[in-house]
Amino acid sequence: MTSPPPDKRLKKTGPDVVKSYLRTLPPSPGVYRMIDARDEVLYVGKAKNLSKRVASYQKLSGHSNRIQRMIAAIADMVFITTNTETEALLLEANLIKKFRPRYNVIMRDDKSFPYILITDSHDFPQIMKHRGARGARGQFFGPFASAGAVNRTLNTLQRAFLLRSCANSVFNNRTRPCLLYQIKRCSGPCVGKIDKAAYGELLKEAAAFLKGKSQKTQKNLSALMEQASSDLEFEQAAVYRDRIHALTTIQAHQGINPQHMDEADVFAIHGDGGQTCIQVFFFRAGQNWGNRAYFPQHGKNQAFEAVLDSFIAQFYDNKPPPKRILLSHTIPNQAIMAQALSEKAGRKVTISAPRRGERREMVDHALKNAREALARRLAESESQRRLLEAVASTFDLDRPPERIEVYDNSHISGTKAVGSMIVSGPEGFMKNQYRKFNIRGQTITPGDDYGMMREVMTRRFSRLIKSEDASMNGSLRDRQGKTGKLLLWPDLVLIDGGAGQLSAVRQIFADLGIDQVALISIAKGPDRNAGREQFFVPGRQPFTLEPKSPVLYYLQRLRDEAHRFAIGSHRVRRHMALTTSPLDDVPGIGAKRKRALLHHFGSARGVRQAGLSDLKTVEGISESMAKRIYDFFQDNR
Repeated sequence: MTSPPPDKRLKKTGPDVVKSYLRTLPPSPGVYRMIDARDEVLYVGKAKNLSKRVASYQKLSGHSNRIQRMIAAIADMVFITTNTETEALLLEANLIKKFRPRYNVIMRDDKSFPYILITDSHDFPQIMKHRGARGARGQFFGPFASAGAVNRTLNTLQRAFLLRSCANSVFNNRTRPCLLYQIKRCSGPCVGKIDKAAYGELLKEAAAFLKGKSQKTQKNLSALMEQASSDLEFEQAAVYRDRIHALTTIQAHQGINPQHMDEADVFAIHGDGGQTCIQVFFFRAGQNWGNRAYFPQHGKNQAFEAVLDSFIAQFYDNKPPPKRILLSHTIPNQAIMAQALSEKAGRKVTISAPRRGERREMVDHALKNAREALARRLAESESQRRLLEAVASTFDLDRPPERIEVYDNSHISGTKAVGSMIVSGPEGFMKNQYRKFNIRGQTITPGDDYGMMREVMTRRFSRLIKSEDASMNGSLRDRQGKTGKLLLWPDLVLIDGGAGQLSAVRQIFADLGIDQVALISIAKGPDRNAGREQFFVPGRQPFTLEPKSPVLYYLQRLRDEAHRFAIGSHRVRRHMALTTSPLDDVPGIGAKRKRALLHHFGSARGVRQAGLSDLKTVEGISESMAKRIYDFFQDNR
């Protein structure tokens, strides 16, 4: 890395900064970062020849207005040399996702894709949904475009192949068949309804189906059904019939399916109104495993080819690429991209923009979906813009809010209390900005909604103030949350509650010196009737809106989303508490001993109250282990 002396960096900006590096830059591949005076990364780029590429920025002329603004803002640059241009391409994609520079194409939605996993760490393997790093043992099938696509496929696979979906802990403790066995969606291996060999055959059939051998699987099932009918085993024949029907159902709902290609991702890009949509379709094992629409952030005048090029590099930064990638447009770095992805995958990956045949039909299908998705988004954006303008007019705001934060609390009699924050803006709900707050205050009376709201607001806005102070000091790291995203101020805060909640939040804002954020409290109407909500705004008398007002519907939707998120967060916290046992904290107690203790005493409370002599009688509990358990609970009393 190269960096000029601090005194020179403070004096020079724009083209002067670029020129100061040209004498020392090598003519080798690498990645460069442009940084402004506030220590924010403006742009990340790659180059086959660093010195030649950076030299193109030493003058403002010859560039678009947008690039001229970027060059003028440069206060520093950082360089990383690489061995090859393919390494530079992969590093560039990684840094773009890390720093999210405003002048790069940004892939906005970067959730990991779900897979289907068939485990191999048990005599009767489990079939399950898996998301995240593929570190578990077993066979992975995917990716699928969404959790919904996985769940639908899993439900069908359970009906077709009767594989268990329960966790090992549930499986090991079953004494009688569960409901899934009763409704013919599991073969009941937990209670010996099927032996290991027969269950293994079901596993092979399921894996074959997920690998694209569905026709062979259906033929085998048809033969078995006919044989069962011939042997007058009509109940068994009905089971085979239902399995065949399940396989047919999943194939019928997959839409377009390629006939001569078993594995590919299809990318199609369409733009209108200054926005762009990229549709991605996933084809695996000759089957359509769903699609997802992306709306990347980029400059308005950037060519489709450049946007698609940068998007694909970021897309495969944390995902394994398929054998073939089909595009609607030929991208500038197509050969280098194919080489980079091949090196990453450890096998050949081809990238092409087909012009005819079945592959072109697949691209055209994706392109049609991209056009339709963008049209829906533009219509929603226009509707959203009008709603935000109406909100500003209704509540006398200076301008339509760009960021609305909505807060709510959830608890049961004050226990496991959780505060929630949801975020909405011109593009709708911003779910990657949602936050939950586990209420930690020891002095808060159980059920004190005002106290909970005070804690949530204090924690949220104290951190914002700290991030703003860090911004003035040029520290980018302190301005970021745990996710690495910059902390942003809201234009409007909406609170679920009445005058009391509003007063509590106003006091917090006054203590923190916050006076630029608009506050609104929404209280449920008489008898909690929707449509009769009262609104509380500082400096105004409480008022209601017309029952059919679009603004009322919009604010109700925001309030309900915050309520949904708060309840969901509370349920997760409560479930975690319910599934945690005091025995989990005893040193040396594993699953087997824990099960023996619970079977003997009936509950964790019974173990805690047991005497030393009683503990010694439990099978598998030695005298030293019994004393350890007894001492543990005595010390914790």
